[in-house]
Amino acid sequence: MADLRALFSSNNPSGFDVDEAFTNRQAQWERVATGLQEHLRRVAEPSFNVEDLEAPRTNLTVFHGVGGVGKSTLLRKIEATLTSAAQRPAQWGAPVWTARLLPIRIDLAHSASTGSDFERVILSIRLALAGALGRPLAAFDVALRQYWEHAHPGEPLDEYVRRTGLMGKVSTLLPGQLQGAVGEVAGALQLPGLVGSAAQQVTGALVQALRERRERAQALAGAARTAALLEATPDLEALSYYPHLLAWDLAHLPVKKRITPVVLLDTFEDTADRHRDFERLLQRLVWLLPNVYFVISGRSRLPWADPALHGQLDWTGPAAWPGLADGPGSRQHLIGDLSPEDCDDYLARRLLQGGQPLISPAIRAAISARSHGLPLHLDLAVGRFLEIRRTREPLPQDFDHAFPALLARVLSDLTPEERHLLRSISLLDAFDLDLATQAAGLTHQAPARRLVERPLVTENPYALWPYHLHRAIRADVRTDDHGEDRWTDADWQQAATRALAALGNQWATAAAGPGISRPLLVACLRQGLRLARNHRLTDLGWLTDAAFAYTSDSIWEPLAPPAASATTSGEPGLETPADAVAELLTAIGRRQREHREHTVDRLTAVLDSGLLPGALTEMALYYRAKANKDLDRTDAARTGMQHVADIGGRFAPQGRRGLANLARLAGDFPAALAAVPALGWAGRHHRVLGDIHWPHANFDEAIAAFENARTEAEQHNAAGERAMAQVRIALATAFTDPVRATDELALADQLLTGLDQRANRILAQAAALIKDAGSDPALADRAQALRAEAETAGLPYLTRYVELGLALHHAVRGTEDDLAATIGRLQQLTTGGDFRFFTDIAHFMAGLPLPAPSATRWICDEERVRSAWRGLVQAR
Repeated sequence: MADLRALFSSNNPSGFDVDEAFTNRQAQWERVATGLQEHLRRVAEPSFNVEDLEAPRTNLTVFHGVGGVGKSTLLRKIEATLTSAAQRPAQWGAPVWTARLLPIRIDLAHSASTGSDFERVILSIRLALAGALGRPLAAFDVALRQYWEHAHPGEPLDEYVRRTGLMGKVSTLLPGQLQGAVGEVAGALQLPGLVGSAAQQVTGALVQALRERRERAQALAGAARTAALLEATPDLEALSYYPHLLAWDLAHLPVKKRITPVVLLDTFEDTADRHRDFERLLQRLVWLLPNVYFVISGRSRLPWADPALHGQLDWTGPAAWPGLADGPGSRQHLIGDLSPEDCDDYLARRLLQGGQPLISPAIRAAISARSHGLPLHLDLAVGRFLEIRRTREPLPQDFDHAFPALLARVLSDLTPEERHLLRSISLLDAFDLDLATQAAGLTHQAPARRLVERPLVTENPYALWPYHLHRAIRADVRTDDHGEDRWTDADWQQAATRALAALGNQWATAAAGPGISRPLLVACLRQGLRLARNHRLTDLGWLTDAAFAYTSDSIWEPLAPPAASATTSGEPGLETPADAVAELLTAIGRRQREHREHTVDRLTAVLDSGLLPGALTEMALYYRAKANKDLDRTDAARTGMQHVADIGGRFAPQGRRGLANLARLAGDFPAALAAVPALGWAGRHHRVLGDIHWPHANFDEAIAAFENARTEAEQHNAAGERAMAQVRIALATAFTDPVRATDELALADQLLTGLDQRANRILAQAAALIKDAGSDPALADRAQALRAEAETAGLPYLTRYVELGLALHHAVRGTEDDLAATIGRLQQLTTGGDFRFFTDIAHFMAGLPLPAPSATRWICDEERVRSAWRGLVQAR
C-alpha cells in the first residue's frame, strides 16, 4: 500500500519510491493462525452448538501493547492476508485451513468518536456479510429491521449508511437484504399480505408461528430464544443480544455458502468508560457469536478472566474465558518492540531511490537507537527525514528528537493522576509500586497499580524493582514541552527531590533491618546519584550514609553514574556536591579497572573542588592514600593515612590500619603488631595480624588469623572481606602445604566471583605461583606474564610477591644463577625501603648471608626466622 502522506511530502514524488514497509511479525501471525485453526476444528465438531451459552469461550486472540508499537498495522496486515493469499508476507507461510474466511476489521476508535458505538459495530459486521453472502439472514435481519424502525423512525437505513460513512461497494446491498428477509418470512408463513409491511407486523406473525412450532418458521428462525428476542422491546439492550440470532443464521447456511467471519476489533482501549457499558456490549457480541473468531488489539490486557469484574460484565472469570487467564496457553499476547535489525529493515525499505534505501545507514542507526524499537517513532522519523530533505541533506544528529505526536498518543487515555505519575516515574530507571507512589507524592498506590498494568510499563518479576517505563516513552516524557499539562522546571525539580527521598526511604528501611541488601544499596546509589547529579540537588542526605556502606565491603560494583561535562583538560567538570560524590565513588570503584595513577588524579580533583560533604572528605583522603601506597609512594601514603586517623571520623579505623600496614611494609613489625589491638573489626585486625605473622614463617599463626578474619567477615555479611581473607589463607598455605593450597585457591576463586577485586585476583595468581614453586618448569614464563599484569594495573607492589615465588622456585631447584638474578631484582624493587624484608626472606630461603645488616625489625629472633624459611625450602 502506498504511503500517501510521504507521497505528498515532496514536489518530486517520482524521485523516490514510497512504500508502507511492514516489519515481520511472524510470531504474532503464528498465534493467530494457530488459534484460528483450533477454532475451525472446534466449530466443525458435531457436538458444537451455537445455542450453548454455558460453554467456555476460546474464540478470540488478544494483542496488547503500548501505543505506537504496531498493533493497528498488524491487524491491517492480518486482514489483508485473510482476504488474499497474494498479500501475505512471505515469512508468514501458508495456512493449513481450507475453510472460507471473511475478515472484518473494525476500528473502535472511530465507533467511539461518532457516538454510534455498538450499533456501528453490528452494522459493520452485517454489511460485510451482505457482500460476502449476497442473501438475507432471516432471523437476524428481521430482528435488526424491527430494531431499526424502533430506534430510527422515519430514517431509511441506506441514508444512515451513507451519512455515517459506512460506505463501500456492498453498502447498498444491506437494506435490500433486510427487506428480503421480511419477504422471505412472510412467504414462508404464507402471509403474502405482509410483504412490504412494517417489521413489527412481520415479527409478530413470526413469533406466533414459532410459539406454535410451525415447521417452516422453525427452519427460518429456529433458535430456541428467537421468539423471546423478537418480543423484547427493540432497544440497544435487545440489539446486543441479536448476535445470538446471527450465530444461528450462520450455522444454518447451506454448505456451499458456509463462511467463518474473522472480526478484528482494533483500538479496544477506546471502549473504556467508568461503567464498562460499551465493553459489556462487545463482550456479549463475542460470547453470543461462538462460531465467529475475534482478534482484539488494545493497549491493555483484556481483563474478562478477572472474577473481580463480576457484576460489571456478563461473563467473567477463568472458567468462562480460559484463554484470557495468565499461564500456559494464554491467548493474550504482548506486542513487543522491534529488534534493531527489524528497525533497520523497516527504514531501509520505507523509502527507496533507484532500488536502494534513501535513508543512509548512519541515519537509520540514529533513528533506531532513539526509537527503542517503537514502530510509531520510526514512522514519525521518516516524515521528519522527508521534511528536512526539502531544504538540505538530513544528518544523523537531526534524529535525536522527540515527537509530541507519540507522547500525545500515550497520554491520551491516562487520567490526570496517571499522567502525573507517569512523569514522576520517568525519572527512575526502575521502580516498584511503593517507590512510584512516593516519587509522585501520592498517598495511595491505586494509580501506580493501574499504570503498571498498561503495556507502556514492562515487568521483570525477578528484578529488585520489577517495573520499567518504556525507554522511548521515558525519553519523550522528559523532553515534552508541547503538552497542555507539561511540567515546568520547578515541577521536575520537585519530582526529582521526591524521587531521591523515596529511594532514601527504601535504603533506610533496609539498612535498619537485620542484614543490609547489597543489591538494594547499589541500585539506590545508582539511581540516587543520577537524580542528584542531573537535577543539581544539594540536599544529599542518605547518599552520604549509602556511600559509606558501599565502601564498607570491597566488592566495587560499577555505579555507572552519567558522565559529567568535561573540562578543557578532559577531566570531569565538578559543579555540585552531587557531581563530587558521584566522581568520588566512581573513582574508588574503577580503581580496580584503572591504573592507580589515574585514581590518584581523580581523587585529587575531587578533593580540590571543595564540593564534598565533610563526612566524605576523609573517604577521598583515605583511598587516595591507599592508591599512593599501591604506587609505592610511601611518604604520601603515610601522610594521608595519618590525616585520616587524626580526623577521628568514620574512616579513622581504616587510617590506623593503613598506618599499621605501612609500618609492616617498612619492616617495623613490632610497631605494626602494637597497633593491632586498637584496630577491631573496622580496622580488619585479624587480617593485619596474619600479614604480620606469615613473613616470620609463623604460618600456623598466620592461617589462624586469616581464618578468624574470614569468620568475622561472614558474621558481618562482608563478602569482599571474606574473599580477601580467603586469598591470604591460600597464600599462607601455598608456602607450607601445596595440596591444601589447591583447595584454598579454588575456594578463593569461587568467593572472588562477582567481585571486582583486581589486586586480590593477581595476589591469588601469585599464591598459585608459590604453590607450584620447584615443580613447574614453566614457572618463569608464568611469572613474566603476572609481572606485566601487575604493572598494567598500576599495582607494582604485587611484583614483589612474584619475585618471592621465583626465589622459592630457584632455591628449591638449586639454580644459583637464576636465584641470584631474582634476588637482584628484589633488591631493585625494594630500594625505597618497603618490602625490603622480602629480600631478607629470599636470602634466608637460599641459605645465603645478608649483604649488610638488615633494617627489618622482626617480632622474634632473626635467626629463628632464617631457620624457618630455610627449613621450608628443604622440606619442599
